[in-house]
Amino acid sequence: MDMHAGLAEASNLQPDAAPFFIRGRLVEGFDVIHRSRDLGVSFATPELNMDDLVRPRTELPPLLDTPTAEIIDFLAETGQRLVDPGNPYVDACIERMAKVSLQPRAAIDYIMKNAAEYLEPRSLREVVEQNFPDPRALDEWVPHTDHQGRRSFIRAYAPRLVHVLPGNAPAQGIRSIAQGALVKAVNVFKMASADPFSTVAFLRTMADVDPDHPVVRSMSAVYWRGGDEAIERVLFRPQYFDKLVAWGGGDAINNVMKYIGPGFQLVSFDPKTSISMVGREAFTAPEAMEEAARRNAADVAMANQEACVCSRFTFIEASPEEADRYCEILAREIRIDRMEEGTPRPLEPDLREQIDVLRMMDEDYAVFGASDGRGVAIRSDEPVDFHPLRKTSNVVCVSSLEEAVKYVNVATQTVGIWPFARMKGLRDRLASSGAQRVVRLGEAGPSAIGNPHDAMYPLHRFVHWMANEDGCEGDD
Repeated sequence: MDMHAGLAEASNLQPDAAPFFIRGRLVEGFDVIHRSRDLGVSFATPELNMDDLVRPRTELPPLLDTPTAEIIDFLAETGQRLVDPGNPYVDACIERMAKVSLQPRAAIDYIMKNAAEYLEPRSLREVVEQNFPDPRALDEWVPHTDHQGRRSFIRAYAPRLVHVLPGNAPAQGIRSIAQGALVKAVNVFKMASADPFSTVAFLRTMADVDPDHPVVRSMSAVYWRGGDEAIERVLFRPQYFDKLVAWGGGDAINNVMKYIGPGFQLVSFDPKTSISMVGREAFTAPEAMEEAARRNAADVAMANQEACVCSRFTFIEASPEEADRYCEILAREIRIDRMEEGTPRPLEPDLREQIDVLRMMDEDYAVFGASDGRGVAIRSDEPVDFHPLRKTSNVVCVSSLEEAVKYVNVATQTVGIWPFARMKGLRDRLASSGAQRVVRLGEAGPSAIGNPHDAMYPLHRFVHWMANEDGCEGDD
């Protein structure tokens, strides 16, 4: 029996409970049994009552008149509770997530216990200031007079949002909770089958701070199987919600697209691929090659290469012989467990087979490391035709980094460049091709606080921008 089947069989004997959290109230039950997407592990949820998730538009959002400063203070206090060593919700969540997630247990533990960093007050204030030229619009109707004397009042009005959360980033729940609170939204979080636990753990911690706080009453987290039209055709309507904030793979995004129409908009964090670019300067000295490979490995291996920000392809100005020397170091560096993430999930059989086939094709490919989920580097002249996963880096030889730009498109999220001085000469070409972020190699994550994500300022997109026009000066 392989590892995945053993986990699934053990879990199926007694499915873990995945309760809901609906507007400050915990909802428990074993009414529906689901199976996780990646590992086929069973978990149990209550029956979903959709009437509990929607409120009439005649009812004002609970957070509308709560000052942003008070919201930030409340989120910060929640962050302190999250890092409390005795937090029972986080501890139980880690144990349950280890059964359904592709992340090793130690990595889940690290991610969950560091999620509170996003709730640091200075960071939250900076996010608001970066997203809104005049943050007062979140708290009040801001007056404006144009050059012709027409008067207006502008408000970043509290939206009604459905968030379709990803399953490959356990901390995304707390980030989405904070973002939803900062824009004073009414929020429904649709959890993923690869993580039906963490968002509720965060919200239960928040409710312990103050169960009646408007932030708590603005939050609901539930699970249903993605694509269930009996649920989605009812919920995904403009009479209930303004926008659908969707994270996920291509299938998830394509599924929700059919519900988008007038009055119900999509804010999509599409599936992305990140890359690395290494210049010929790496071969000027052994120390230079070591530094470039070490930085490259950090971008490949973070979060077990599950996130979009992780590098999957490295384009290097090198001959095959030079690239092989580089790959040998890169594979070694990828396999170092610097974060103490523990034993990784094994590679899927199809991916392992493809890598092993390339290992036998001596002329066009060279493979370094082992296909055991701990790290491998594949040298080639063209990008491989599969998606590198579980600490797999495809190193592609190019005559110049400018030539490598042809492989960049709108699905390219982050580009890490070494040496750093070459970023300036490449960034316009990369932006024109569709890339969304350029960083120093080795610094793909975390991103600078408040910067655009996927080529947009998310909070600015979330709100309902409302104008109240009030005639011209002198009309009174």
